[in-house]
Amino acid sequence: MRILIHGTNYSPEKIGIGKYTGEMAEWLAEHGHEVRVVTAPPYYPEWCVSQEHSSWCYHRETKFRVDIWRCPLWVPPKPSGLKRILHLVSFALSSLPIMLWQALWKPDVVLVIEPPLFCAPSAWFVARLSYAKAWLHVQDFEVDAAFDMGILRAPLVRKFALWAERVLMSHFDCVSTISGRMQQRLLDKGVLIEHVQLFPNWVDTEEIFYLSKSVFRDELNIPEGTVVALYSGNMGEKQGLEIVVEAARIFASEASKILFVLCGDGAAKTRMQALASDLSNVLWLPLQPLARLNELLNLGDIHLLPQRADAADLVMPSKLTGMMASGRAILATAHEGTELASVVSSCGIVVAPGNVQVFVKALRQLESDREFRESLGKSARRFAVENLSKESVLLCFEHKLKQLLWK
Repeated sequence: MRILIHGTNYSPEKIGIGKYTGEMAEWLAEHGHEVRVVTAPPYYPEWCVSQEHSSWCYHRETKFRVDIWRCPLWVPPKPSGLKRILHLVSFALSSLPIMLWQALWKPDVVLVIEPPLFCAPSAWFVARLSYAKAWLHVQDFEVDAAFDMGILRAPLVRKFALWAERVLMSHFDCVSTISGRMQQRLLDKGVLIEHVQLFPNWVDTEEIFYLSKSVFRDELNIPEGTVVALYSGNMGEKQGLEIVVEAARIFASEASKILFVLCGDGAAKTRMQALASDLSNVLWLPLQPLARLNELLNLGDIHLLPQRADAADLVMPSKLTGMMASGRAILATAHEGTELASVVSSCGIVVAPGNVQVFVKALRQLESDREFRESLGKSARRFAVENLSKESVLLCFEHKLKQLLWK
């Protein structure tokens, strides 16, 4: 098959959508398909284009048998509602001529990744020009999230945005997303049930696995007996990291043996660091190389997965797969009945978002009961191996691509 992929995020971004899109494209190329990607220079989660790339120039490269076109975009140093829109529009406009040119290549499938939904019109149009199938894959419901989280507020804008989203989605031959609850949301938005597919995120269970001890403990001089509560990933607004800082403040006043390690980058990191500037039980780490991801994930005795209440079922956190594969207990914030709560409840503790006292109580339980922590970790690892392995998820996706072409 000839597969054209369109989206802002791609390798070598280490976390989030870029990581999954990159792994998917490389896997497809490795399995004999011709793959082209139209994307932006890497900038996430730092919100800064890496020194090896340019924000303003077009660039073509080939890596792991994948042909990649990188198109200019504007990256705001401090993203806000309007700035985020301009950021996404800049890429949609700059990538349009490259996408139109790809129609001459005659792809069999044009796959566009949301966010950003702004890229969907050009992807759909190129698919129609080249008589290809059009596939929209939703990693986040960005329109819902922008309004539910207060990033955008105007009622008329919301009404228009939801109408436009509904129209766009209805024109795609296939619309997939990463969880069952998000599939239901697609149906609620008017996507026909025969066009909806599940395409979950995955984890390489051979690269991420349980270690009895991480070398990070020695490198960071963490004393024996200290329980590490680890947050690793994007530090954006929807993560709700305030609850982690508030919990750390409570434990600091009790001379607890819990050390909070926060690793990553993002739009909210500076603000979080300021909130925790006086806390000695909080340690900040930069994003780590992928080669050290397994050691990093095994640094934690407890994985922290906070999330704002208004983000429930709009996203399924991509970091969850690695947490589970590392065989560590998870403490998540989610409302009862959400899919995140359903998944985590078998291998961790789920508490209501924003309730710091309940969050602290759950941390105390995990800190004090090592046997309980380890049993939850084993359940997490087992779930990852049985349901989230990279090979099984991508083989299923490849099969669905072939089925789409046969229709």
